[in-house]
Amino acid sequence: MTLMLASVTGPEEAEAAVTLGADIVDLKDPARGALGALAPDVVRAAVQTIAGRRPASAVTGDLPMEPATIAAAAAAMAETGVQFVKVGLFPHARREECIGALASLARATKVVGVMFADLEPDESTRRASIAAMRAAGFAGAMLDTARKGAGRLLDNLDIPALAGFVDACHADDLLVGLAGALEPPDIPRLLPLSADYLGFRGALCAGDRAGPLDPAAFRLVRELIPPMPALDAGAAETSVDYRLLAARGYSLDPRKDEAARNRIFVRDFVLPIRVGAYAHERDKLQRVRFNIEVDVLRPAHPTADMRDVFSYDLITDGIRMIVAQEHIALLETLAERIAALVLAHPWVSAAIVRVEKLDIVPGSVGVEIRRERPTEMANVHHLYPIAAAGTDKTGR
Repeated sequence: MTLMLASVTGPEEAEAAVTLGADIVDLKDPARGALGALAPDVVRAAVQTIAGRRPASAVTGDLPMEPATIAAAAAAMAETGVQFVKVGLFPHARREECIGALASLARATKVVGVMFADLEPDESTRRASIAAMRAAGFAGAMLDTARKGAGRLLDNLDIPALAGFVDACHADDLLVGLAGALEPPDIPRLLPLSADYLGFRGALCAGDRAGPLDPAAFRLVRELIPPMPALDAGAAETSVDYRLLAARGYSLDPRKDEAARNRIFVRDFVLPIRVGAYAHERDKLQRVRFNIEVDVLRPAHPTADMRDVFSYDLITDGIRMIVAQEHIALLETLAERIAALVLAHPWVSAAIVRVEKLDIVPGSVGVEIRRERPTEMANVHHLYPIAAAGTDKTGR
């Protein structure tokens, strides 16, 4: 289950976020940077307003990597009563020393270390800090962006890299969050990675992160993320996996009604990948072209927003996830994996997958397959089975 974290600026917005359905209410001042801190008395008042109806978190500010400074700010924020204290961990020679300085606080308070995709693209340093956070007793780790003008999270790291971050955190028994100027189209792409929460500010304010919460924008984000059952007492259970489907009137069977289908396609998508049965093909990358056509169930009403569409990003992200895992000997195997991945989405009824090698002959060679979704297939699926393979017994 992936939760929705909403960043708010004080008691009034905290109440609105609870009313509109946020799972976690995060206290921060967006006008003061990526992790702009609010005054402790404002945070304390917001915690009193929330009154335990939702978990509350608060940030300590964009602080220098000085262990004493970091530890003091985190301790002060913990005294406000928030359940989670988020600490910015910028790339620095003393970062792991700062993490260690929070070990005593982490025994009494849930501490979350925040790293930044736009400042630190190197996976090895992130993993070292994740291990240090585990050793210090942190509750979680988060990946955000520091410079909001430098693009979204997905502009700085691709889906396989983000999947690696989520898996590394879960392997070290840390909660994991993803944020960074996220927009509604990012949500279907990130949900299959099974992060514990996704964090939002600008998307809840109609794009202006320094502006007030916009109820319509907030509801759009909320409806793209599955609600947490424990916080929706009395809500009817559903067999639909809302990580993959925000149900808004989809009732027709596309196998019986041709007009009930739309076709989504990806054409001439070329990646250098590791593929081939010959020994010499294991030593180099080859250009492979992908053409995918997918029949999807259309809504019973005019398409209005991201709640009504199957994003082509899910196809391209899925291909990248598959080819990043290992060398694949046969194009047929690759095509079958792509088809199975796409057909796992409950809106999809059929897929045509064409995969072509471009470096073997002057033209191209390849394979094309068509696969249909079995009518008896269950509605609940992971879109990226390989991303979910490393989950533990708790579902993380």
